Amino acid sequence: MIKKMKKAMFAGSFDPITNGHLDIICRSARIFDELQIGVLFNPNKKGLFTFEERVNLIKSCTVHLDNVKVVSFNGLLVDYCEENGIDTLVRGVRSGADVEYELQMAHMNKELNPNIETVILPTTTKYSFISSSLIKEVLAFDADIKNLVPKEVLEELKRKTNRGK
Repeated sequence: MIKKMKKAMFAGSFDPITNGHLDIICRSARIFDELQIGVLFNPNKKGLFTFEERVNLIKSCTVHLDNVKVVSFNGLLVDYCEENGIDTLVRGVRSGADVEYELQMAHMNKELNPNIETVILPTTTKYSFISSSLIKEVLAFDADIKNLVPKEVLEELKRKTNRGK
């Protein structure tokens, strides 16, 4: 049995949340006592979903996980973690390119706050090709994405774009 560890943070823009994200969330929730999902707000990015819609979609997709909390914040992730007693960042990776990027981020975060560790989880193979960007791209061609996003997200995508299958 895996010993649970304190509080962790899984942060991202989640525009939209995918089954790959949900896989990392569910697996992390089994490892940590509390998992916060940090929805990042970037005023320079125009997303498909509004900030509030993303937060609400994640909440609806994780309602069955009693140790998961959806939060939002501005500023540096490590500062938020320090202020809220979070000692571990969770990152999901799909490929070697993701690993390289996440290692750079882990080193930077460690430089900014040596008390915060990063745990990198490989995505389950069946979700290894999914990204929010790719979901939006194939949706523009009316592709069937029902196996790639949670049911709640698919319904909102259909409503928002009149395309999702």
